Amino acid sequence: MPTLSKSNLKELKELLNEEKKELTLHFEQSQDSNEGLVDSLKNATSELSAYDNHPADLGTETFEKSRDMVIDETLGERLDEVNDALDRIQTDAYGKCANCGEEIPFERLQALPTATCCIEHANDSPLTDDRPIEEQVMTPPPAGAGRNRQENAGHFDEADAWRSVEGFGNASGTVKPDA
Repeated sequence: MPTLSKSNLKELKELLNEEKKELTLHFEQSQDSNEGLVDSLKNATSELSAYDNHPADLGTETFEKSRDMVIDETLGERLDEVNDALDRIQTDAYGKCANCGEEIPFERLQALPTATCCIEHANDSPLTDDRPIEEQVMTPPPAGAGRNRQENAGHFDEADAWRSVEGFGNASGTVKPDA
């Protein structure tokens, strides 16, 4: 299999450097907002008190903070992958499959410049063996759960809704108390 030409390697290095620049810019721009992650909710939201907020507002703030933290973690991992790929270019290990040592095709590297494996070995490495602790205590749902909903999917309309609640009575069918 042919090795990467100098022009191919230059193109891939430019792709990696461009992605590194974008990721670095993200972290530079979000540096101010990350300081709020360690502040109290009162300081982060610029509120005098958390007591005057609806609990859903506090939940929204918590969700937004945790989402931002996950995004930063994911982008940080991506930045590490880009830096590792750039290091491999410097050591001439770039473009070789980590499993078999064969050359990774240029087209694959164009699509995924941080690739460490050829197509044949891309699925060999598990994503992760770490599973959430909750999965150890989860039980499967009872047999048939949701079966009726699945069988009637898309077949329940307004008339069916009326028939479902009609048996409970309505305002015109109530008994008037004696006066």
